[in-house]
Amino acid sequence: MRTLETDVCIRSMTIMAAGDLDDLTPIVHPQATNREGKAEPPACRGQGPAAFAATARWLRAGFADLRFDVHDTVAEGDLIAVHCTMSGRQVGDFVSYDERGEVAQVMPPTGRTFAITQTHWFRMRDGQVFEHWANRDDFGMATQLGWVPPTPAFLWRMARAKRRAVRASQVKM
Repeated sequence: MRTLETDVCIRSMTIMAAGDLDDLTPIVHPQATNREGKAEPPACRGQGPAAFAATARWLRAGFADLRFDVHDTVAEGDLIAVHCTMSGRQVGDFVSYDERGEVAQVMPPTGRTFAITQTHWFRMRDGQVFEHWANRDDFGMATQLGWVPPTPAFLWRMARAKRRAVRASQVKM
């Protein structure tokens, strides 16, 4: 059974994938935290709509045609679970970050599509998303996008992409 809270969570995912990021402000709590931000750019590690919008920009930089197809939702108290399939096409570098916020790995674009199942967990407060974390099939995505097993040519492209990303992150500091 869908509730107002599950609709808010699904709306946040839709906006993250392809919506107007200003639309996050009314549905993401000012103190909201994304627990997945630890492997994302430093701007994603903050709180509130700005941090969630930074995550959306990071995802959109790597993937076109990004979407979440929702299969099931479960709500209990302030906790919402959304089981979905995330799909898209890799058109840009996908950059992961270490705990210090520095570039860890860069997967250069392959142009391939992917579709993986995920479960997103949300905690609500005052009718807004207050906390988010996810269980994802990252290995399945890596396999579909051709990141693993890496060919020697792809490893070379990764090294070049990482050098570019590190230089770009140093310019921003």
